[in-house]
Amino acid sequence: MSAFQEIKARAAKASPFEVLPKLPWAGQRPTYGEASPALIRSALRRSQARPSGNWYVLAGSAQVTRKPLSGTVAGVELVAWRGEGSALHVGPAACPHLGADLSTGTIDCGALVCPWHGLRLSGGREHGWRPYPAHDDGVLVWVRLDRVGGEEPTDAPILPERPDLPHISAVADLVGVCEPSDVIANRMDPWHGSWFHPYSFTRLDVLSSPPVDDDDVPEELDRFLVAVTFRLGRLGVPVIAEFTSPEPRTITMRIVEGEGVGSVVETHATPLGPGPDGRPRTAVIEAVVAHSDRPGFAYALRATPLITPLMRHTAARLWKDDLVYAERLYALRSKTSGT
Repeated sequence: MSAFQEIKARAAKASPFEVLPKLPWAGQRPTYGEASPALIRSALRRSQARPSGNWYVLAGSAQVTRKPLSGTVAGVELVAWRGEGSALHVGPAACPHLGADLSTGTIDCGALVCPWHGLRLSGGREHGWRPYPAHDDGVLVWVRLDRVGGEEPTDAPILPERPDLPHISAVADLVGVCEPSDVIANRMDPWHGSWFHPYSFTRLDVLSSPPVDDDDVPEELDRFLVAVTFRLGRLGVPVIAEFTSPEPRTITMRIVEGEGVGSVVETHATPLGPGPDGRPRTAVIEAVVAHSDRPGFAYALRATPLITPLMRHTAARLWKDDLVYAERLYALRSKTSGT
């Protein structure tokens, strides 16, 4: 190895970045021939057949505080808050007395106080009010709605694997005119990445994908393995990532090789119910959980309050575009079905 090659190798170990060559957008390798509609449909069908335990992502953990939070899942109005010892409480938003919106109430000594007549709720069954099972995984808050889900309930949501501590997490959320399956279908098409999001991805190559029209695929094969470079201007970070769907309303991208191994991007699709126009609304709640073994990651941890807004902005920018994709899928399907 020459002295120049040795210096270059050391630099590669010290920094994950590569200088990217200039490539016109239209000069990329077309991917439409690989993005088989039948393949995407079969992967989506298997995803939608998996159990969810009736759990739905409601919000980011940091959004639920000692102030009532309003939320809706599949038309069910909810209120969430933290009581004594930061205990999580989620239940119907309607006061059992005369139906006041409890999310407009006040927390006093851990109890939720209705603003209309002062009825107090400590989070348990009382005054005809009954809480829903809820779970805080440290990044997201989940609620279990058995009447909505209609499945065999589970004690906890089916959680994707996340990197060990320390890590930095950020949660972004947007709403689209589509159904949850349209959001999941978007991420089961990794081939669109460098075409539809050239500001974030380049040199994308799908290394392997699940078989087509097979409903009995082993878990280790039911994934998309993708080589991609994350773009930061003229700099890029090459990685290999896998896309999997552990339950019907979740799809996860996990880095398996390259910078930040173990880091995940979880995309959760929560049905909100019909909008004023009668069309469905779906919340895209995306959690980015980042980790790195590099010594410099300790400095990033100290700058978490500055970094997390940037992480949320990046995720929101991607999903602002991807919701156009998901909404288009829904619109085309609605025309075909006549609904």
